[in-house]
Amino acid sequence: MKVYGDGNEERCVILGNYIVQNNATVRSTAKQFGISKSTVHQDITAKLEKVNKRLYDEVKTILDKNKQERHIRGGEATKRKYKEMKSKTGT
Repeated sequence: MKVYGDGNEERCVILGNYIVQNNATVRSTAKQFGISKSTVHQDITAKLEKVNKRLYDEVKTILDKNKQERHIRGGEATKRKYKEMKSKTGT
């Protein structure tokens, strides 16, 4: 799903709603909408607060939680990577 527009208010609300409804990360939101992580981050941190404060607060809560958990997700990804490498080499 592509969301275009140069800083339009509608896009930041669409992105914010997606994050809240899917408990999504900035990265997964960017991938879903075919835009950069920087654009998502800019829209939801700088623009959304001015457009829809209530939605901004909900998104901020989710992003703060994601930020606290990212080291866990990163560790799990690394663990899977090395397990897969080990199974390919047969050791």
